[in-house]
Amino acid sequence: MLFVANHGFGGIFDLNVFAIPATFDALKLDRPVTMLTHQIALDPGSRQAARTHRCSAREHGIGHAGLRRGPARARPPGRRPRAFKGFADRDKIVFSGRSGFAQLAMDAGVSIVPIVTAGAGESLMVLSDGQRLARALRLDKTLRLKALPVSVSLPRGLNVGGVGLLPYLPLPTKLATRVLPAMTAVPEESAADFAARVESEMQQALTALAKARR
Repeated sequence: MLFVANHGFGGIFDLNVFAIPATFDALKLDRPVTMLTHQIALDPGSRQAARTHRCSAREHGIGHAGLRRGPARARPPGRRPRAFKGFADRDKIVFSGRSGFAQLAMDAGVSIVPIVTAGAGESLMVLSDGQRLARALRLDKTLRLKALPVSVSLPRGLNVGGVGLLPYLPLPTKLATRVLPAMTAVPEESAADFAARVESEMQQALTALAKARR
């Protein structure tokens, strides 16, 4: 199966990354799960943590090979700007037309199990995703970073970019996670349509979780 999760707040220290393994523990899965992650999380400074959480590069060929061997895979779709969404959009699922995860599941002949978590976006205040700034500094070319968020967090205060790559002290927030029923592509359904259907189901679940929050 392919687990598909939403971003809370992006960067290496997205709190949703902690909610996902906890969810797998609660589900008492009978197989290992490998997290498909951005390449930057596999760079030397983060490699040990990535290895501990069974992370591998988020590439179609790697994911397909793993699914054929049997272990489940988990990935949060969307590029960095969707992970670095602003505070007002913290409860939105934004895949921006990305359908590679749906194509991966269809090619491997497996189901998608959506996992939705609310709360991580309340651990700091993201004022802007900083996409224009990232392009101006050519970070999209050199580091594959599409965004350089402007945020307010503890203990860094007003911060440009660094909070996505460096630890911060989260404001008190409780994460709530819901695992949705498995979804499979229907006959003649395109990867784009399947991805849109998964996104819609996840958005409905996240909206319901957000309504219950204070």
